[in-house]
Amino acid sequence: MKIAVYNYRDFDEAVFFETYAKEYQVELIPIRETPSPENVLLAKGCEGVSVITTPITEELIKVWSEVGVKHISTRTIGYDHVDLAAAQRYGMAVSNVTYSTGSVADYTVMLILMVLRRMKSILKRAEGMDYSLAGSIGKEIGDLTIGVVGTGKIGMHVMRNLSGFGCKLVACDPHENEDAKRYGTYCSLEEVFRASDVITFHTPANAGSYHMVNADSIETMKDGVILINTARGSVIDTPVLIDALERGKVAGAALDVVERELGLYYGDYKYQVPGHREMSILKDMPNVLMLPHMAFYTENAVSDMVEHSIAHIVNGDGNVVG
Repeated sequence: MKIAVYNYRDFDEAVFFETYAKEYQVELIPIRETPSPENVLLAKGCEGVSVITTPITEELIKVWSEVGVKHISTRTIGYDHVDLAAAQRYGMAVSNVTYSTGSVADYTVMLILMVLRRMKSILKRAEGMDYSLAGSIGKEIGDLTIGVVGTGKIGMHVMRNLSGFGCKLVACDPHENEDAKRYGTYCSLEEVFRASDVITFHTPANAGSYHMVNADSIETMKDGVILINTARGSVIDTPVLIDALERGKVAGAALDVVERELGLYYGDYKYQVPGHREMSILKDMPNVLMLPHMAFYTENAVSDMVEHSIAHIVNGDGNVVG
């Protein structure tokens, strides 16, 4: 069996692809570029293609289908970058992966602590030899109520991590997790917004989570609330968040994801204009950590992503469509 691997990264994924290609007895076609009309035919003769978070359009899917590809496997948990309706029309299976929940869960706790302790400002000031204290006083996590929106595997892991800090935990999810009740209390989304000093989001991108944080919901939150998003950018209405940060309703934020990031990560733009105005504004705010969708990025997680992507194609496991 042959699998075309787009966005093949030599610096981190290659060793895992080599290992699991041998284990699953498949031949890999490494393609270092993003899928495009110019390289779509490189997948000819392959059973499946492995992709990441780049636009997988109907144009690409149609050609892949014509050259024999039967499966699109994204090496990500999210799959909103894949045109699922087109995949279904062309009889294409689509699968996503799971990976070590500790990657995102640990990162989330790090972000919460960094915002609470004003680490962005402290680090920037220290770089310039400014070791003064004014404006750098932080808060202790154990004194706070933290709301967890979404208690799937990652959200549950976040709650378990936070339970050791002595903070009060409240959570909401359409499907309550019995294990989560060991660490916190379930309530409605509105109650989580009203009660929490810090709110962290761990929901998929869907109609129910779209702009969950909006002008109305922000007004129900505590003054000085802190928002953490390692889920999907569409959860937060970005211009509304910027306004709330500017007027102090939201005291701080840590954003590993942002709306309209698709196709932006993971490039090097230090000598270019990235073309994302809201991201540029957020990046320059002293009370905002604007990060490049890195919460997942650990050796364990990358290994899981590569193995599961190959395994889904080999096993014919279209766990999203097909």
